[in-house]
Amino acid sequence: MEKYDIIIIGAGPAGLTAGLYGGRQGNKVLLLEAKLAGGVGREVPAMENYPGFDIIAGVSLADKMKSQCEKNAQINELEKVNNIKKLENEEYNFEISTNNQSYLSKTIILATGSSHKHLNIKGEKEFVGRGVSYCATCDGMFFREKDVVMVGGGNSALQEAIYLSNIGCNVTIIHRRDKFRGEEFLQKRAKEKGIKTIMNSNVISINGETLVESVTIKDNKNNIKELKTNAIFISIGYDPHIELANKLNVNINENNYIITDKNQRTNVKYIYSAGDVTGGLNQWVVACSEGAIAATSAYEDIENQ
Repeated sequence: MEKYDIIIIGAGPAGLTAGLYGGRQGNKVLLLEAKLAGGVGREVPAMENYPGFDIIAGVSLADKMKSQCEKNAQINELEKVNNIKKLENEEYNFEISTNNQSYLSKTIILATGSSHKHLNIKGEKEFVGRGVSYCATCDGMFFREKDVVMVGGGNSALQEAIYLSNIGCNVTIIHRRDKFRGEEFLQKRAKEKGIKTIMNSNVISINGETLVESVTIKDNKNNIKELKTNAIFISIGYDPHIELANKLNVNINENNYIITDKNQRTNVKYIYSAGDVTGGLNQWVVACSEGAIAATSAYEDIENQ
């Protein structure tokens, strides 16, 4: 069974930064990622607030970070962690089991990230891949010169709406509040693009035969109308992945995020957490910061073990 000083679960920006820092500190580090390195950040069409880049696509930044991390740590993509067993009175404190094999580690950093929230309405599951999407950069090109709806009001929704407009889609944003939560800069950019908005409204069903043909909308005065569309892109936030944290009795707050101190330590000794799974400001630069701190804390605790 292979042995490591630090095993990082998740290879999004937090995990990749933790791997970089952990490896450079002289630790033997392994990152285990169920999908591809970069996480949901790979779907961001264009970032204009990451230091050092005027503008960069999420997938490009993810690939750069992966390449840098691989010089200092081992990254196993498409390897899902199924279980973690805490060992007592051992040099190695954890046994991590994946779909491929098992490993021993002195410490664990949970950088498990989050996944897209769903509307949980009629037609959503039925039309996934047939007009329902959670990733504009993945699926937007299929709907060039067609009508599309973007649901959401935060930075991600505005960024993706702008991206869809740029590639030739006719975009309408539907938001349940009377104003957007996203940055003023993005709101201004969306307005300049001529993107239409429907505020104070919720999508209550997605309709069609074999493909999406329309959505049904209800406003805050209970008025109902149908809007023709070829696709609906949903960007309403994220659900943190806390399944492994629960198995390890790591403390979770009322919003289902992992609780850490300022050094990214959890309540369980030798377990740390970083990135979107800890809540707060879900930004790439914040995840990187937390990953660096978590790896440094793990290094210090290993030295003092």
